[in-house]
Amino acid sequence: QVQLVESGGGSAQPGGSLRLSCAASGRSFSIVSTTWFRQAPGKEREFVASFRWAGSGTYYADAVKGRFILSQARLETTVNPTVHLQMNNLAPEDTAVYYCASGSPDWPDSDPAKYLYWGQGTQVTVSS
Repeated sequence: QVQLVESGGGSAQPGGSLRLSCAASGRSFSIVSTTWFRQAPGKEREFVASFRWAGSGTYYADAVKGRFILSQARLETTVNPTVHLQMNNLAPEDTAVYYCASGSPDWPDSDPAKYLYWGQGTQVTVSS
């Protein structure tokens, strides 16, 4: 089992920035990736970005490419594998509940049905 705990999120104005973090614990050594999805009211869960632990690879949805940046937390700052999602130049359409997920054997993998482990979700609201 892998447990995922998200932090960050909140409210921002258009053009602003927020940072989300996802920390994995439990059998975290087994995970291939830490992936972010988001879900806006009335919409399906949408792939955002994915970080591959082997080789620190990153993959982004077109909607966020060039604005969102994935990074691995410095090992000396945490005992759990942690990925940051830096969200810059936010727009109202970025408003959603953001979830981190792990457990898919594939990378990159944009299908939420293939992920075994999910965080609790964190709200991101972008408005003026």
